[in-house]
Amino acid sequence: MDANSPHIKATHKPKIFNNSERFIEGWYWLIPSNNLGINEVKSITLLGRKLVIYRGQDQQVVICDAYCPHMGAHLGEGIVEGNELRCAFHHWKFNADGICVEIPCLDEPLSLKLKTWPTVEKYGIIWVWTGEIPRESVPFVPELEFQDYEAVLGSSFVINCHPHLMMLNAIDTQYFQGVQVLDIGFEKQELNQNAIIFSKYKRQYHDLPFKKVFRPLYKNPIYSICYWYGSTFTLTVGTDLRRCYLMLALRLIPGEQVEVQTIFFIKQRKGLFGWLFNRLMLWLSNSLVQELISDERNILQTMQFNLRNPIKVDQSIMQLINHVELQKPLMWKTWLLARSPETEAKETQTKWRDELTND
Repeated sequence: MDANSPHIKATHKPKIFNNSERFIEGWYWLIPSNNLGINEVKSITLLGRKLVIYRGQDQQVVICDAYCPHMGAHLGEGIVEGNELRCAFHHWKFNADGICVEIPCLDEPLSLKLKTWPTVEKYGIIWVWTGEIPRESVPFVPELEFQDYEAVLGSSFVINCHPHLMMLNAIDTQYFQGVQVLDIGFEKQELNQNAIIFSKYKRQYHDLPFKKVFRPLYKNPIYSICYWYGSTFTLTVGTDLRRCYLMLALRLIPGEQVEVQTIFFIKQRKGLFGWLFNRLMLWLSNSLVQELISDERNILQTMQFNLRNPIKVDQSIMQLINHVELQKPLMWKTWLLARSPETEAKETQTKWRDELTND
């Protein structure tokens, strides 16, 4: 595929991709697990929505909306009692499912429920699902799904760009051509409705007419990236003898910035030597990632993304954008399903006509 090929027709203007008012329903990271102790409650804002997170006596994490359904007191000021959360204002108490179990001035509590959100602890991180019922799992490295591994938290940082722009760099074939790491082109695979994989196999097999027949002989790509929910991606690099695994968990924060948490994975090794070797490899991986991100930070922070003239080598980028556009979009702050402006306009017109008729 020639980088000088004529440009191809651009897709329609994205409604979700690189849009700071929209995000995709999915799993998002909140805080490291060791930042929340037993009987501790904290306030946090995620994607514009104010939440409260606490850990009960049973060590399970509960995430709920921040305000008491009685008079709107902030539950971050409350206290944890056993596995339940008590509001500091009028002392109403809610269990881990958000159900009101006690109102001190009443013999029986009212039949009401505080909104709670699905949560999981994995890789030393607390994750929250931004919808009703999780459709897919917390992001994982596909190659390690059925293997024993260690997960270690790396550094976290903030960059002045949208999360989607960070995601693009990993499959920008023009960038790879420039630094001569890979030949151009990725193979795309849909892992599930919320995850898409771009892989690059050994160069010498690229032009073989029967490469699919010989694929089992080199099943592991030298470079593979898996995108989850348009917010988190995993990166696998290396030959079959030496593999490096990395996850970058991203979340949009006010000011059109992205907050990034790095997570490193390595296959488990036995004994003291294995432990020391893994620590060394994880340290080297973290240092390398920091150096790479430092080199690209200035470009990303001054970029005004607009893919008006895509060319053939931008195919993987366009495929990722199309994948994002097919996801379930939610609105910043409310977490309600986002609708297109055309739909909202039609609904407004219909409502206006109904009101006029009723007069």
